[in-house]
Amino acid sequence: MAEDEINIEDDALSLEDSDDSNQSDIEVKGISNYVMSKFKKAEDYRYEDETRWVRAYRNYRGIYGPDVQFTEAEKSRVFIKVTKTKTLAAYGQIADVLFAGNKFPISIEPTELPEGVAKDVNFDPKEPPELREKDNDGAMDNPYGYMGDGKELPKGATAQTLQDRLGPLSKKLGDIENLKEGTGQTPTSITYSPALIAAKSMEKQIMDQLQESNANKHLRSTAFEMALFGTGVMKGPFAVDKEYPNWDEEGEYSPIFKTVPQVSHVSVWNFYPDPDSTNIDQAQYVIERHKMSRSELRALKRRPYFRDNVIDEVIAEGENYVKKYWEDDLIDYNQDSYIDRFEVLEFWGMLDVELLEKQGIKIPKELKDYDELQANVWCSNNRLLRVVLNPFKPAKIPYMAAPYELNPYSFFGVGLAENMDDTQTLMNGFMRMSVDNAVLSGNLLIEVDETNLVPGQDLSVYPGKVFRRQGGAPGQAIFGTKFPNVSQENLQLFDKARQLADESTGLPSFSHGQTGISGVGRTASGISMLMNAASGSIKTVIKNVDDYLLKPLGEGMFRFNMQFNFNPEIRGDLEVHARGTESLMANEVRSQRLMQFLQTASNPALAPFAKFNYIIREIAKAMDLDPTKVTNNMDEAIVQAELLKQFQGPPAQQGQPQQGQPQQGQPPAGVNPMDPTGAGGGNIGTGQVPQPNEQGFSGNGQANTEQPQDDSQPPAPPQ
Repeated sequence: MAEDEINIEDDALSLEDSDDSNQSDIEVKGISNYVMSKFKKAEDYRYEDETRWVRAYRNYRGIYGPDVQFTEAEKSRVFIKVTKTKTLAAYGQIADVLFAGNKFPISIEPTELPEGVAKDVNFDPKEPPELREKDNDGAMDNPYGYMGDGKELPKGATAQTLQDRLGPLSKKLGDIENLKEGTGQTPTSITYSPALIAAKSMEKQIMDQLQESNANKHLRSTAFEMALFGTGVMKGPFAVDKEYPNWDEEGEYSPIFKTVPQVSHVSVWNFYPDPDSTNIDQAQYVIERHKMSRSELRALKRRPYFRDNVIDEVIAEGENYVKKYWEDDLIDYNQDSYIDRFEVLEFWGMLDVELLEKQGIKIPKELKDYDELQANVWCSNNRLLRVVLNPFKPAKIPYMAAPYELNPYSFFGVGLAENMDDTQTLMNGFMRMSVDNAVLSGNLLIEVDETNLVPGQDLSVYPGKVFRRQGGAPGQAIFGTKFPNVSQENLQLFDKARQLADESTGLPSFSHGQTGISGVGRTASGISMLMNAASGSIKTVIKNVDDYLLKPLGEGMFRFNMQFNFNPEIRGDLEVHARGTESLMANEVRSQRLMQFLQTASNPALAPFAKFNYIIREIAKAMDLDPTKVTNNMDEAIVQAELLKQFQGPPAQQGQPQQGQPQQGQPPAGVNPMDPTGAGGGNIGTGQVPQPNEQGFSGNGQANTEQPQDDSQPPAPPQ
């Protein structure tokens, strides 16, 4: 295969294919029975959680469950879907925080003391050759060092040690003679950071792979189930063949297939973890339930180590999918219809080596010393579709489960819909009472005394209706009774229940568009204070996403590339950072604080301590701009500075006026030679110049005493 493709190890231990699984798989039936027993245990344990999820889904959709019974007097069936509003608001806030910078919220950084790669190296191109080639005694440098030379190397190191620690810069800097480890101390020294370059190369590769696998879409689906059900699950990375459209020179379609790592979202309904664990790190096993069509099941034969003949046998036996009780609540149409699908269980977890040996699976000698091994088992209709040892190193369960609200005593978390379940019930009850009372009080109850009316009349009531009375019958024949309207009291209780929903969820109504805010929220600064206070609850959620989802996902992508797509340029002592919590602060507040810090750091005494390149990039991020497009790196900044110097002109020479001083024969700065006031640019005694025949004009007296001159002669100049 090509070098840029990803390979699964060929020496992975797997179960061979079988022509007749009913006869040849008798010895390994114990594995499928073991998987089914674990699935049954996890399913039974999950029953209470499924009940909570079904109730949360009904509240989200606005559907009354069978536990709600209405009396004959209750006519209204209204359902106020406040749960849907708050769930979508929480989901929107999570998505906005995670994708605030239009970038997947993961970064790769070198460790503080990287091992195997140098943190910084430097060399001085202007260092004299005699200092580079000889020591103080005039002898050539000893490449292995000696005691007291100030260049002690670690035990067992050689002259090749530093070159091996250059990582991605080994080809570019390997031939430099005066290369030293550490930051340069001279003004002319040049410093490189191999550890940082390796980290950014790895980050760029992981970002490209996540974009190709549509990780943003899967992360949004996970965030939605986190808000609604309390737990979001992602899976991966796995190697898949992706088709890239391509047309050859003759116009014929010739696609390119490339093996890339892929991550995906797993619905919480199909996720069955170890019931005795509280997080994925403690889980001994995880089972995912698939609902596959014939085409999806046949597609498994193109993946490594799947047993083609056994898959054909399962397909020949027909579809075997059985619906669970909760699936009827998730489907809104034709609940009794037959599902034309196959049920396939995917098991990831620990299997005893003794169990594998009893089932006839040969264990290599180097693995027989282990008591248990982690394996991947696929089964359907009690047939083994695949049995293979976990090919990933280190062997870990490739699932990530992040809770919305952490429940320390259970694997599954608590969602927003569950937190406001009681208040949703109260709001529905008060609103139904208000509607029923409004209907009752809006109409009259008519009481008719038929003895006073002429028999045979139509008793329907409408405007202008005329009733005929019996002649001489005493008293009133028709009475109207109006019931009191108490709907306003019920609406007040509804508003109170809605306020309690804000308290129980930690998500105030003004944070998702409620109008009519009074008090502190009437001003811009007041609503900003309220929004910052409201972000406290979502901060915990984002921290859970960072710890339980983003960081394990980034570490999985890092291990995947190091194992299956090894590149010396990305080798290094690196660590994954989840950047979700960095976006919690509002962009306006963040940009204001960055600008304030920039002004503070502009002080010449504080400027050496500030990282201006980082500050400028963060200001661009806060303004929702791509920092790679609007800012320069260090090399580009140097070129830009040189261009600005050229536009400013050459420096002042000796004998030439300095900057800010006027040249000879030129007015000083700030002086307008066309100024008629004669104030010289000052602001003392300024005013309008007197015109002829106005007071203060010097030519008024002379013009009255002298005779007017001939128009043909030019006027005399003023004195």
